[in-house]
Amino acid sequence: MNPSTAPVTQPRRVERLITGQLTRDGAGVKLTRVLTHDLQQRLDPFLMLDHFGSDDPKDYGAGFPDHPHRGFETVTYMIAGRMRHKDSAGHEGLLQNGGVQWMTAGRGLVHSEMPEQEEGVMEGFQLWLNLPGKDKLCAPWYRDIQSADIPEFQTAEGVTVRVIAGDSVGPQGPVAGSMRRAASAWPTDPLYLDLHFHAGTASFSQHLAADHNAFIYVYRGTVEVGDAQGRGTQVPLHRMAILANEGDGVTLRASAAARAVLIAGRPLREPIAQYGPFVMNTRHELMQAVEDFQAGRFV
Repeated sequence: MNPSTAPVTQPRRVERLITGQLTRDGAGVKLTRVLTHDLQQRLDPFLMLDHFGSDDPKDYGAGFPDHPHRGFETVTYMIAGRMRHKDSAGHEGLLQNGGVQWMTAGRGLVHSEMPEQEEGVMEGFQLWLNLPGKDKLCAPWYRDIQSADIPEFQTAEGVTVRVIAGDSVGPQGPVAGSMRRAASAWPTDPLYLDLHFHAGTASFSQHLAADHNAFIYVYRGTVEVGDAQGRGTQVPLHRMAILANEGDGVTLRASAAARAVLIAGRPLREPIAQYGPFVMNTRHELMQAVEDFQAGRFV
């Protein structure tokens, strides 16, 4: 997606609003699964989005002990708190306030994500991004990105934009398609923005390719999605809005302080075969993933 200062003239409308499912994962971490299994085809290349957030250590203290992945990428964005990553490829990093952990599981690894705090708020997101079939067995790759390394700018309308991936009307995110890694350049062209609307009316527009699937998730306040007729659809707190595949972008407004993530990407249009932490293209590949993990053939 190329940044553009030209106005969005045909903004996308909201196709539907989604309420996430409350669940627990890992060793009992309380979270909301926003992008669920039944939405994977509609929001291809994204497989899952979890939002975790609590000030009660009983909700997060047990963390995510060792568990395997194969065939996709995990993008963990920490809003508040401290979490330690370790994996079987020898990578280790501390994820903390405002930081991002981008991990390409590729042909397989085992990792853990464990809290390094006994009290206070822990909040963040984990996004699963699919890999194309040709890259599913690439070598694992990892990058820890501290908050200070994430490009951030303020628009003329007073919206603070943090660019985790892709291009906005400003700098390019720290994880770009040109970055060298074991897999090929990101064919999904992911865009991941964290948008902070401050007190008072503010708006933000982002160009999107018409064929890219896109959604927003509101995690503070309320955000309005404007359409081509000048109308708006309110997206309440803790709701996801799937954006219709049309027009040239999206226009968001807020009349009070609010925060939301805007996520978009080019669909792979490949079969999705998933068994827990393994995401491949066929059942046979899934069976091979289970066999390889049980035989200790992951990194």
